[in-house]
Amino acid sequence: MKGRILGISGIDYFRQIMSDEAEVIETNYPEVDIQNLPYSDCSFDFVISDQILEHIENTEKAIAESFRVLKKDGMAIHTTCFINPVHLCPEDYWRFSPASLRYLFKDFSEILQCEGWGNRLAIFLILLSDKIRFIKIPERKLSVFNWIASHNDKKYPIVTWVIAKK
Repeated sequence: MKGRILGISGIDYFRQIMSDEAEVIETNYPEVDIQNLPYSDCSFDFVISDQILEHIENTEKAIAESFRVLKKDGMAIHTTCFINPVHLCPEDYWRFSPASLRYLFKDFSEILQCEGWGNRLAIFLILLSDKIRFIKIPERKLSVFNWIASHNDKKYPIVTWVIAKK
């Protein structure tokens, strides 16, 4: 990822794919409200939000704002949750399936990817202890936790995401 990047809340997972020369503007929700971004039209090559859409009262306005601040051919990358416990920040309003994200991003010129990840066993473990989300996944292929993290059942997404081009 090159150019000017707006990252909203927790973009550390994306740093490995960002160029060292990229200009990264890092903000946090709710300090910077994605529904009313304080940036000029067409000023970013990428807009990234990580796990905040479920906390936004007016998601359509938030998505329109990310569209507004993107340059022509810029890309929006938004992750959110589907099967998750309620978590306040300050509120928790929505859950998004891949189909709902495709609908919400219909005004973008192209949806490059719109998927989800999860499985029943991962959901079960998260319900037992929400702290399980934060354990480091072992790289050993024969590890049970590696298998759980590697297995995806599209019927049970825990997280969902969309990558859309303006």
